[in-house]
Amino acid sequence: MKKTIVLEAIDPVEIYGTGNRIFEALCSYFPELKAVARGNEIRLEGSQEDIGTFESKIEALVGRRREKTNLTPYDVEELFDGESPADRYRMRGDSVIVYGTDGKPIRARNRTQESMVEAYFGNDLIFAVGPAGTGKTYIAIALAVRALKNREVKRIILTRPAVEAGERLGFLPGDLKDKLDPYLQPLYDALGDMIPAKKLQGFMEDGTIQIAPLAYMRGRTLDRACVILDEAQNTNLGQLKMFLTRMGSDAKFIVTGDASQIDLPHKEDSGLLKGISLTKGIKGISTIVFHSGDIVRHPLVVKIVRAFDNMSQAPENSD
Repeated sequence: MKKTIVLEAIDPVEIYGTGNRIFEALCSYFPELKAVARGNEIRLEGSQEDIGTFESKIEALVGRRREKTNLTPYDVEELFDGESPADRYRMRGDSVIVYGTDGKPIRARNRTQESMVEAYFGNDLIFAVGPAGTGKTYIAIALAVRALKNREVKRIILTRPAVEAGERLGFLPGDLKDKLDPYLQPLYDALGDMIPAKKLQGFMEDGTIQIAPLAYMRGRTLDRACVILDEAQNTNLGQLKMFLTRMGSDAKFIVTGDASQIDLPHKEDSGLLKGISLTKGIKGISTIVFHSGDIVRHPLVVKIVRAFDNMSQAPENSD
């Protein structure tokens, strides 16, 4: 269903807010609705229910504007009586995070992934730790793409420490980008599942989506961004602190890692678990722990992970 709402006898900027902040806040409550503001017209495309609710909220905003000097995003929150985008997401009874490029819905596949999605809505910093194949990074990127599509953030930034897993960067062919791209390929793959290739290329060219090694984060302040640090077990505590302190206003940070796959020369240098311990109990920070039972890859991966875990826990033969 399509519909155009026309704002009459009022300056649209007073409803949309500076930089469309109020309009974007309203849109964040309607993840399945396409809404485009052009001058005094708002073009909608989506379900009849969403369009009807959106129209009523716009009318309420116009009425509220006549009662006060100016509107803020908090006025939008009050329209929903404290109902957050997360509440609306849950109330819809639809666990879809985002739709893939093939139209396939991407949703949490087990309870731990669901906990990660819920933690994202309620916190600005999430640690997601656990073995390979549990979908930590994939869910994180799906949440970031969802936030971008819903105009909750202006950009997505994905980063990894450029730590070698048995290989040597210097022996790889090409310039620095060519050497680093293999380390970042899993991030490209996940994005490619969720954003059409041409659009993804455009986002990367204009900086809406940035993929870079962790060292490139130093000195930056990241506002209105969803920022994901992958393979965080390969950061030391100083690097992790540097990353976390990049957080700017209206930002979401997700840190993923597997403490059993540390590629640092000295495994005790890993700062992931230390960082989680240091920030434990801070409001706005949540830690989600995945286990081998949460693995969503080939069934053999579960058995492989458990076999390696059992080996690492077995006492060494003193003979």
